[in-house]
Amino acid sequence: MSKKQDVNKLLSFLNAKGAYQPRKIGESTDFTFLANLTGRPQVWKIDEKGKVSAFHELKDRVLQVYHSPSGKHTVLASDFEGNEKQQFYLSSDNGKTIEDLVISPEHFHQFGGWSPDESKITYASNRRDPGYFDIFTLNIKTKEEVTVFESNTNCTPLTWTADGKGIIFTYAVSNIDNQLHILDLESGKTKPIGNVNVPARYHSVQLTKDNLSGYVVTDEGRDTLAIAKFHLEKPDSLEFIYKSEQWDIEEVKVSADEKHLAFSLNEGGSSQLGIYSVDKNKVKFTKSLPVGVYQSIQWLNERALLIGVTSSILPGDIWKVDIVENESERLTNIGESPEVDHLWVEPEVCHFSSFDGLEVPYFLYGKKSTNQPVMIYVHGGPESQIRNEYNPVIQYLAAQGYAVAAPNVRGSMGYGREYVQLDDIRKRMDAVADLNYLVEDLVSTHQTDRNRVGIMGRSYGGFMVLAAITHYPTVWAAAVDIVGISHFRTFLENTGPWRRRLREQEYGSLEHDSDFFEEIAPLNHTEKIQVPLLIFHGKNDTRVPVSEAEQLTKDLESQGKDVELIIFEDEGHQTEKLENHVVMNKKTVEFMDQWLGE
Repeated sequence: MSKKQDVNKLLSFLNAKGAYQPRKIGESTDFTFLANLTGRPQVWKIDEKGKVSAFHELKDRVLQVYHSPSGKHTVLASDFEGNEKQQFYLSSDNGKTIEDLVISPEHFHQFGGWSPDESKITYASNRRDPGYFDIFTLNIKTKEEVTVFESNTNCTPLTWTADGKGIIFTYAVSNIDNQLHILDLESGKTKPIGNVNVPARYHSVQLTKDNLSGYVVTDEGRDTLAIAKFHLEKPDSLEFIYKSEQWDIEEVKVSADEKHLAFSLNEGGSSQLGIYSVDKNKVKFTKSLPVGVYQSIQWLNERALLIGVTSSILPGDIWKVDIVENESERLTNIGESPEVDHLWVEPEVCHFSSFDGLEVPYFLYGKKSTNQPVMIYVHGGPESQIRNEYNPVIQYLAAQGYAVAAPNVRGSMGYGREYVQLDDIRKRMDAVADLNYLVEDLVSTHQTDRNRVGIMGRSYGGFMVLAAITHYPTVWAAAVDIVGISHFRTFLENTGPWRRRLREQEYGSLEHDSDFFEEIAPLNHTEKIQVPLLIFHGKNDTRVPVSEAEQLTKDLESQGKDVELIIFEDEGHQTEKLENHVVMNKKTVEFMDQWLGE
């Protein structure tokens, strides 16, 4: 098989654009969305006639957009060269001009919503201490900032109560679990939503206009995430109104007339859109959208929804769904790529049985013949999930004749609490063993070439790559580590204080598990590495410090191993700038062609 790289073809895959995060503007039918059309994600606006225009371009990437209830004001959240330290900027004239609103470049800020009268915003920041996030309010006119709640952990406000007298915030308990509390702004007292004595996840809070009740997605006392109702007078008692015993609810939004709840259900990596009738206590699912992942559900009016849709063959676009007629309309065409979209392939959903009999799912792309080279693509998190979403490198490799397997090994989200906790602390290497058994399945079931198996992963997926090539060194032919962890001890010592306590819940603690960290650390087993290794890292990474890549590279170079490290000086944990994206993926494909080609 000839794999001489076609650079222009690769660029076509990388340059595929997507629209995401739709946000309705007030009571109009206009909305904004994010898209990387200029080299960095920025805000774009589409009016009722379908005309797309730039809302306002910032110097760095825009991460989030928050319109006030009437649409008169808009807050844009942006960071600096990928460092994830969001700063807030305000526009009160539909994007024509913009002003600094919340600026403290050395600190993180997490937006929590507009007050009902639009006079204030709320947010969290770690200004008092690097590891603690307190909650603030800010009057957008007078710029008066008030600390309304101090915390010795990671708190994030989610929404104001309907009467403007309280704020609902989330309190991080572990890497996956949290608590919800209602803060009374006058007294400073808090009361919990749900049972604080039961470990659980809570998100997607929706309140009714009368300020008497609300809805939340939670797995309190359950294995999967479901929709529950609560009453503000007694919020610690939840009533589940819709649940799936197999799959997680992802997101819920209440309609303006409060007669319906729109929600997305994660079925093995693809979404289903459901409409729950509050009065009838019944659910119907709409099948009018393309198969894929549905995000950022917004009600346009009482019968229509805005939804961001992405899939393996759709980089992302915004759709409108009529829940009465069960019809959908594509509102943007950002995701169209005529030069290359005919080459995109949809994956096959497969499963394999691991060492202990656990059934592990994976997406398989590009399976065409026997004796194909295969790339294993490992997601980060670890509490994340490979989903039915567009990935340019996976698609390009599949188009070049590779089979690409993207597994959701134990510890992945989307399959219930029990599954996500199967790799916690000292069970860490069980997930790495899953990768070894995946290769056996690919060879025996799909007849891929055992001698041409590559592996790549980002963040925690980078650790999985390094663990795989040190603990199963003869399985692999080449490896790519992107912003990965080379030693959990040094990672926890050097990561941001705001992350350390939560990460220790998943990985183990410096106090109690250092012996295990030393036992499994890829950095301590580098002599076992037998394959060429390509490493990428962002200089401004606040999650996995660049020192993780530097110490590993130094060690391997001292042994004369085949290793190359590329550091992006203007990136953080993600690779956002198009020019860097091109360099990284071009280099990755060249690397795999060199070591996995015939």
